[in-house]
Amino acid sequence: MNRRSALHKPSPSFVVSRPGADFADEAPGLWRWPFSEFSLFWRTFVLLAILLTGCVVAWLQTLRTIELDSRAMQTAQLLAAQVHLSRATIGAVELPYRAAVMQTMRDSVGLNLIERKSGDFMDTKSSDAINQRVLLQLASLLGPDTPVATQVNGQAGIWVNFSLGPQSYWLQTDAANFKPANGTPWLRWLLVTAALSLAGAAVITRLINRPLKELSFAASRMLDGHFSSSQLDEHVNTSEIREVNIGFNRMAQKLAKVEQERTLMLAGISHDLRTPLARLRLETELSVHDLDARALMVADISQLDAIIDKFLEYARPSRVNLATIDLRDLVNSCVFPLRGLPDIRVRLEIEPECGVHVDEVELARVFNNLLENARRYGKSVLTGVAEIHISAVVRDPWVLVKFRDHGIGVAPDQLVHLTQPFYRGETARTAANGAGLGLAIVEKTIARMGGTFSLAEANGGGLAAHIRLRKATRTAPPGASARA
Repeated sequence: MNRRSALHKPSPSFVVSRPGADFADEAPGLWRWPFSEFSLFWRTFVLLAILLTGCVVAWLQTLRTIELDSRAMQTAQLLAAQVHLSRATIGAVELPYRAAVMQTMRDSVGLNLIERKSGDFMDTKSSDAINQRVLLQLASLLGPDTPVATQVNGQAGIWVNFSLGPQSYWLQTDAANFKPANGTPWLRWLLVTAALSLAGAAVITRLINRPLKELSFAASRMLDGHFSSSQLDEHVNTSEIREVNIGFNRMAQKLAKVEQERTLMLAGISHDLRTPLARLRLETELSVHDLDARALMVADISQLDAIIDKFLEYARPSRVNLATIDLRDLVNSCVFPLRGLPDIRVRLEIEPECGVHVDEVELARVFNNLLENARRYGKSVLTGVAEIHISAVVRDPWVLVKFRDHGIGVAPDQLVHLTQPFYRGETARTAANGAGLGLAIVEKTIARMGGTFSLAEANGGGLAAHIRLRKATRTAPPGASARA
């Protein structure tokens, strides 16, 4: 475990990485797609739903226009025929008998004929779209000089005026007589069509997204190292999906072979290097009589052996076995060997019910690496003691863990390099006691367990390591915060 220790003035907290930061966070001024937070299924479904809804609305408007024009034309033709019939009937009767004939027509066939008077007030405006269309059609059929109105003397209806010699008459028709008796059944069918279209859109979207979902699941399994269980169906009917599945399976097979070869190679390297190192150490202890020289040579050999362990630890397959554990118990087990040591003091502050879903062995290795790192490079300049503060809080659905020391810290421009493999700070190079893989192993291990890891310069000096772990659904019994 290595990091650069450099004197510098305290500065505000500097975070190496922000887990979950995306392009929109980096450029807040850019326009974002409204459905960017949705899954592919919902984005596709919403877009199809908008398209189908627009089509249904367009068809609705088209049907309304066709229906209104057709109904207005039929109504105007019927009214024009009634006007001609009334004019012919009244014109065939002598003037003294016209009132009786008009009453008979009103009672028998429902034609309401009223003699027009000079003081009659007529209104041609109407809020009903069909009435407006009927008036326009009547003006077209009877001529623009024929008075038509929607109200006469405050009485609503469709009024048509015609003249017989010196006399003038109104033919009144109730507009409700020309409205459909059953309302608009086509509207109900249109709603049914819209519902069926949306259901069809959901089915189509699911069929389109299913191969992508299977591919995503297989990729996640392969990311966890399960190459054998990442095979996709190579006999699907869709040729494009079939080609993608075949290519993915070949890639998974090749990666599995590479992983197997790497494991064998690392095992061979471990065996081939450690055997001569063990012989060299034995020969050194037996042949070198200078105690100081022998101690230095044995220390160098032990360091080489530790570096080999780090290489193997960093390069081993990325497989973890997640389980629910109590974070407090794990931290206590990692801190226990450090009790009584004169150069380190650890203070724990862990909230109750800090259950996490992790690989216990892997997380213990992470904590041990961080503790060893803080012990080596986090010692106070004044006391020479590494004071380490470990805290944990629950922020659903995460548990946030913080390792903080009170050493001289790290220069802000060096923080971004600390988690890079084989990077070693100036102090680490001088001491020559590591391979620069410690923090890289920590970051890689936390990522395998579905968490995040970041480093920051602590306020007041020192280095702070922030770990975010998945909170377990069922935690261990609560307890008081521990101190060591």
